[in-house]
Amino acid sequence: MKIGYEAKRVFHNATGLGNYSRELIRILSEYYPENTYFLYNPKQGKVRRFVPNHVNVFEKRPDSLFGKIFSTFWRQRGIVRQIAADRIDLFHGLSGELPAGLSSKRIKCVVTIHDLIFLRFPHFYSFFDRKIHFKKMCHAVHAADAVIAVSAQTKRDIIEFLRVPHTKIHVIYQGCHSVFKRPATEARCMRLRETYRLPEKFVLHVGTIEKRKNVLALVKALSESEIPIVIVGRETQYARRVRKFIRANQMQHRVFIINGLSLEDLAALYQMATLFVYPSIFEGFGIPIVEALFSKTPVITSTGSCFEETGGPHSIYVDPNDTEELRAQVHAVWHDGSLQQTMIQKGLEYVQRCNDETIANKIISLYNSMVS
Repeated sequence: MKIGYEAKRVFHNATGLGNYSRELIRILSEYYPENTYFLYNPKQGKVRRFVPNHVNVFEKRPDSLFGKIFSTFWRQRGIVRQIAADRIDLFHGLSGELPAGLSSKRIKCVVTIHDLIFLRFPHFYSFFDRKIHFKKMCHAVHAADAVIAVSAQTKRDIIEFLRVPHTKIHVIYQGCHSVFKRPATEARCMRLRETYRLPEKFVLHVGTIEKRKNVLALVKALSESEIPIVIVGRETQYARRVRKFIRANQMQHRVFIINGLSLEDLAALYQMATLFVYPSIFEGFGIPIVEALFSKTPVITSTGSCFEETGGPHSIYVDPNDTEELRAQVHAVWHDGSLQQTMIQKGLEYVQRCNDETIANKIISLYNSMVS
């Protein structure tokens, strides 16, 4: 089978959607090497985030001067001519988008929808971003022959907000990079501890430091304790509020904000942490939870949304707006080694539903059902 992908984020996005796209291509090409995978990239990136193996994975860029100059138009329409010329059996939009005109070439297509947060929590987005996201996703889900939702929560949102029949939507979980499944070296852990002057034990939070991720709730919850907190993520304006609270409550000596880590260093931090806390308001899936569970780190996260689906029955869930409840649960796990071990063991068992082989099998099974 020859499979094409809208691959802008494979080559240009360093985090969420880019990681999902790169990992999916990696595991499919490894578990199903008999297929050929074409990655349609509108332009060369400044940083080489993905290198095709040229055995069964190939990068495809615009083949005309017009397409090279007007790369956005190429992604939306011009790409279809190349897809047809390459005799692609099936096209997969990895991040909520599909080019217009695939049906006219009788090319089967599927699109992955990660979340509809821009509709459920519109105040987190600008007016124009909401309009653009809605237009692209509405076209994609109705033009596609099948829709992949990364969680049952996302499936419910697609049905509610985009009016897509439930029979068209297939829930296939996301995985995470293999680096989170490998033990970090002692040397790497020691270097990180020395570089950032980290304590032996700490609570970890990973995610963009923005209002929706709600890390300020964690900082407030532990403001009257001596438990250290390590926060890893890109800073937005919301981070100013977090830093202001830290200074006002004289927490600078035990709250560490870090950005720009390699995946290897991030994986080591997960494994070094005593506890992972993720008090996000809403997610489509919550990849950091999966990364923590594979890293054998106990998880406390939020009630509602997709969190209990992602974290499983042995993670702990709290109201993300209740800092007293969050404080109590963090202290309970922090001081109970036996509870930590149970959460680690059961969490690792649960997260196997997100392992590479399971995901690859489900994706290829869907592909086969569409082109047979």
